Amino acid sequence: MRVLAVTNLFPSPHAPHAGRFIEQQIQGLRRAGMDVEVLLLDRVRLGMRIYAHLPALVQGKIAEYQPDLVHVMYGGIMAGLVAHVVQDRPVVVSFHGSDLLGQPFERFRRRLIAGCGVLASKQAAKRCSGVVLVAEHLRQSLPADKGRSQVRVIPCGIDLNLFKPHDRDYCCGLLGWKKGSFHILFQNTGDPVKRPALAYAALDCLRKLGVNAEIHELCGVTYDQVPVWLNASDALLVTSFHEGSPTIVKEALACNLPIVSVAVGDVPQRINGIRGCYLAEPTPKDLADKLQSVCRHPQRIEAGKAISPLSVDHTARQLTEFYQEMLHGAGRVETPYPA
Repeated sequence: MRVLAVTNLFPSPHAPHAGRFIEQQIQGLRRAGMDVEVLLLDRVRLGMRIYAHLPALVQGKIAEYQPDLVHVMYGGIMAGLVAHVVQDRPVVVSFHGSDLLGQPFERFRRRLIAGCGVLASKQAAKRCSGVVLVAEHLRQSLPADKGRSQVRVIPCGIDLNLFKPHDRDYCCGLLGWKKGSFHILFQNTGDPVKRPALAYAALDCLRKLGVNAEIHELCGVTYDQVPVWLNASDALLVTSFHEGSPTIVKEALACNLPIVSVAVGDVPQRINGIRGCYLAEPTPKDLADKLQSVCRHPQRIEAGKAISPLSVDHTARQLTEFYQEMLHGAGRVETPYPA
């Protein structure tokens, strides 16, 4: 089967860490037997003006590559345009969170752009053949007339060869972190939706409880170093206002790192029943209380069963099955993968 993957996020020389999860998904699809061609709309470098050229770029790539199916790997304006342009073969769109939920904490101009993206996402969801959601709670943001058979919940997978447990003290030594401190990892992408102020307020409360704690912001860290940071930490703290299926939570589980999180995205489902992980109210006191519980019982969690279905290859197999359903539903025959 030939799949044209359309994305505005993908690692490149000037943005080596952008869209790593999409790159991994495509690699998984190729290992699963798909012939995947990537069309990168380089928004990082060219900005919104890249979308003015999108119809011609997509039509040209389809004429050249002749894909059986087009998969738009993120929602927003890109998805809306592709779903409008491509009418002669199945189109699948993946939604990850803010493309359906908006960006309510950003400045007015950014909120306005994100709002336009949400409208475009919903138009794309109406027009496309199939929808992939990274988490079940996003289903309620889809148009009401989107049939369940056209929607699959398939979270982005993670690389279990890279993300796995390592010795905490060794990893602390690599990073130069203080011995005897309670190390909290917080992913701060610069997006206000992460609510860093809440995270630091929880840290202040925790220190008042007598815990010698510090926060380490995971920001600008190379991908191969993220497992070191996870394994050096004592807990992952998540305070986001909204999320889809946060990759950092799945990576933390793969490293057996305790998690303290507000009830956001699919985190409640991911950590449900795992001893040493806690859901907290979005208040500094309750977050601090839960972090103190982790500190009182400093041991790694056991998350093997929870994480095994979330490997890149497992989720790629789920995607290929969905592609086949879309092709059969459209009455098309897939192109054999070339020998």
